[in-house]
Amino acid sequence: MRSYRELFRTPEFTPFFVSAAARTAAQTISGLALGTLVYRATDSPLLSAVSMFGPQLAQMLGATFLMSGADRLPPRSTLTGIQLLTAAGTALLALPGLPIGAVFAVVFAQGLIASLGGGVRWGLLNEILTKEGYLLGRSVFNMLTGLMQVAGYATGGALLTFLSPRACLILAAALSVASALATRFGLTARPPRASGRPSVAATWRTNALLWSSRPRRLTLLGLWLPNGLVVGCESLYVSYDPDAAGALYASAALGMFVGDVTVGRLVSPGLRPRLAVPLLLLLATPYLFFALRPGVPLAAAAAALASIGFGASLVQQERLVALTPDRLTGHVLGLQSSGTMTLQGVSAALAGTVAQVTSPGVAMTVMATASLAVTGALTWAGRGRDEQAGQRVPQVAGCGSPARSLRASRPSSTALTSPDSATPREKTNGLNQAAGE
Repeated sequence: MRSYRELFRTPEFTPFFVSAAARTAAQTISGLALGTLVYRATDSPLLSAVSMFGPQLAQMLGATFLMSGADRLPPRSTLTGIQLLTAAGTALLALPGLPIGAVFAVVFAQGLIASLGGGVRWGLLNEILTKEGYLLGRSVFNMLTGLMQVAGYATGGALLTFLSPRACLILAAALSVASALATRFGLTARPPRASGRPSVAATWRTNALLWSSRPRRLTLLGLWLPNGLVVGCESLYVSYDPDAAGALYASAALGMFVGDVTVGRLVSPGLRPRLAVPLLLLLATPYLFFALRPGVPLAAAAAALASIGFGASLVQQERLVALTPDRLTGHVLGLQSSGTMTLQGVSAALAGTVAQVTSPGVAMTVMATASLAVTGALTWAGRGRDEQAGQRVPQVAGCGSPARSLRASRPSSTALTSPDSATPREKTNGLNQAAGE
């Protein structure tokens, strides 16, 4: 599968795409509205950041207790139910006089529910498309996330000048209902990918299997930590400049769109693996300058440039699908998505805490420095292991075909892009579940 036209000719891809568009628009509008509502009520950068990214904090609990359901539940009805519950929670957040404690309780419940959705959703995409088409399809969804965030944050920012945050939350709830309807009436009913009942024990066993090798653990950390810390920078846009937060989020989303188009469509398969580390470095570097308190135009340009680096995730997504047995596709993608979202939520809370005692600009610089340090450490750890094995290490491991990847015996070159060559199991994909799950 080589073109976008072929993707949209694939049965069920278009309604799946429409459902994701409505869901992403709902998330962006509700996140900005809720962050603004909490900031106006509390004047707290910490509480504002956590209200926007708090659902992610609950996702690791979902990965720990619920994720076996990603492959053991029928995907269409599961996704429909998740979106309807999300709509109900968003409408509840719009109630006047809702205490801050209740707001965060609802936010936590939404994150717990959403933790299952990532695994179900991306496992279903792997069924709709062939494995050869998964990277192109996933890049389209990453691009969709970027475009809908541009539109959603720009629209949300404009709406907040004319409407109250609560009215924007009601609009977001309606979009979640639209997403549920597109899923229910646009997709066919499929049986679960794996047999057996979902259970905590099954979730733990599969998580242990996926976490069992050192290269895979390093890869998961490389997918979770560098971009999670940068999302901590993004969580401070509202407190950095409340009047321009929508523009900053839209600029960051535009940069992510450019990165996904470039990596997913324009870069050759042979070159893609070599771009992972440079893109992760690009992801954090522009935020080093926010301590100087740049104005809105420069801040928006820096956010857009940095977000091009999110394209690194596609390199890892391609490898993940090549190394994942079909029966565990949903679980491994859900584990990665939940881990990514959790680290983003933790980073948002950490960034908000630093901003409380310093300033939003200084906190962004601190988080960006930490992201660069983690990228360097994980790259060194992966290469150090290869050198100890006595192998000649190339710059970055290539992305072979699924069959070759499953049989590979050579170690990988870097923890940020490497497969687990000794154990043909699974790794995880990058940020976009951020927007997606």
